[in-house]
Amino acid sequence: MSERRQLLNLAYRMTGSLADAEDVVQETYARWYAMTPAQRDAVAAPGAWMTTVASRVCLDLLGSARARRERYVGEWIPEPLPSFAVAAPDPADRVTLDESVTMAFLVVLDAMTPAERVVFVLHDVFGYPFAEVAEIVGRTPVACRKLASSARKRVRLSRPEATPAAEQAGVVRGFRQAWEARDIEALVGLLDPDATIIADGGGLADTAPHPLRGREEIAAYLTMLFHSLTGSQRVVERPVNGRPGLVIEEAGVTVTVMAFEVAAGRVRHVWAVRNPEKLRAWTA
Repeated sequence: MSERRQLLNLAYRMTGSLADAEDVVQETYARWYAMTPAQRDAVAAPGAWMTTVASRVCLDLLGSARARRERYVGEWIPEPLPSFAVAAPDPADRVTLDESVTMAFLVVLDAMTPAERVVFVLHDVFGYPFAEVAEIVGRTPVACRKLASSARKRVRLSRPEATPAAEQAGVVRGFRQAWEARDIEALVGLLDPDATIIADGGGLADTAPHPLRGREEIAAYLTMLFHSLTGSQRVVERPVNGRPGLVIEEAGVTVTVMAFEVAAGRVRHVWAVRNPEKLRAWTA
């Protein structure tokens, strides 16, 4: 059980879903306990064995996820991570916060092929040498180096300049205040000219059918959206994947989680998750 936290951290970054990560860990343990005591005793490094199994389960899951994505209604966004998943009572159930769990980073990971993603997470995020990565994914070290290089390029092209956490929080707070005041001019000033907002309802919650681009269009849409909020709904500031974010609650139940990418003092991207199946951890 000492490996549980490592496996959960690994699987969340590979799948972009806390629920899927927990399933991966459970499947890994199921395969471990399916072996006889003699077979388990023969495993020289149980942690390495579990990492290999979990990574291969993730690789299979990512392959099938692409087929499921074709039937998904609307845009797909990784499952947002609540702060209490980071500070779970049992240390084994905690997800470690770093740059590799921000929503912006997970979105880039999601654009990779399954093999790129698994190799990149194993090598660049968790520091496994290419020889071990190759054995885990069933490819040559040279092939793994190429996959990691391709993945690294994707990350490099999409990564904005680093913004201090306090500055990010200030921008998100200003965004909330302007939104609540229905101040379109203030919202426009806080949005990057090429800002985007993408919403994920999964066919289970109303969202904009397509991504919105451009600060004027986004500001007008958000102002209209705020008019639709009921008296039992409120917008509160909450950490989302370790970065400042906003949550819409209705009678104490989370109905929307909004993650932000802030660059040069302005909001560049907003990801709004409304699919209730992705918000179970937020309403537990």
